Amino acid sequence: MDDSRVGALFVLCSGAGFGTLGVLGVVAGEEGLSIPTVLFFRFALATVLVWGVLAARGELRLLSGRNLLVGVALGAFGYAAMSGLYFVGLEFMTAGMVGIVLYTYPVFVLVLAAAFLDEVVDRQRVAALLVTLGGIALITGADPAAADPRGVGIVLVAAVVYATYITVSRTTLTDVSAPTLTAHVLPAAASTFLFIGLATNSLSIPSTGVGWGAVVGIAVVATAMPIFAFFAGLSRIGAGPASILSAVEPVVTVALGAAFLAEPVSVVVLVGGGLVLIGVVLVTRQ
Repeated sequence: MDDSRVGALFVLCSGAGFGTLGVLGVVAGEEGLSIPTVLFFRFALATVLVWGVLAARGELRLLSGRNLLVGVALGAFGYAAMSGLYFVGLEFMTAGMVGIVLYTYPVFVLVLAAAFLDEVVDRQRVAALLVTLGGIALITGADPAAADPRGVGIVLVAAVVYATYITVSRTTLTDVSAPTLTAHVLPAAASTFLFIGLATNSLSIPSTGVGWGAVVGIAVVATAMPIFAFFAGLSRIGAGPASILSAVEPVVTVALGAAFLAEPVSVVVLVGGGLVLIGVVLVTRQ
């Protein structure tokens, strides 16, 4: 297998790993674990894994000065806010629908880049925006049971926050590698949910095997492993192809939700989800 195919396989594995987050999040919620508990364990355990691997490879780099402040802020506020909103969305919608709606974020990256970075928006990208919005409208109107409008709004805000996180990190941390940024974002996000959990008295320790399995799975399968798989694939095939292949993520979430949580998936919702993915591919095509 040549290097490009290995890279593509890594990215597909990464997308599949991230795609398990919604289903595992639902399982954790059914076990009575609060959102701050789940996300604290997610980011704390992932921090240990990511720092351990980077240190073993001799790739662990600590930021300082302005870069440190920006990196910590991105984790404590940007990535933490996106993750929190994602899990709140799971309380209103199926895991599959949350995965689809969140994956509109590349379109919002396009909008932010055009508004604040003076990037040119061509006809293809305008078409991508319209197709994506059409897909969201179709999903919301066709299956309100699966896509509660409140949930759609919450997850769309999460997508905007994530797009802002990506745009800010890309423009302000030009000399910081993705692995180094990740190593600072994860513990900062963990600290946010530790603070929220303690302040609201909602932090707890999983008391069942299923609960522990869910939080460990979220930290390992849905966070640390896909992070490294994506980096490995990105170095082999580049950002454009990697972004397109990552669109497998919401597909995996929908499939797992249907298979393990008996989430309904209508034909119209599949068509709407397909439009969202087509919009993402149009945005990320080079």
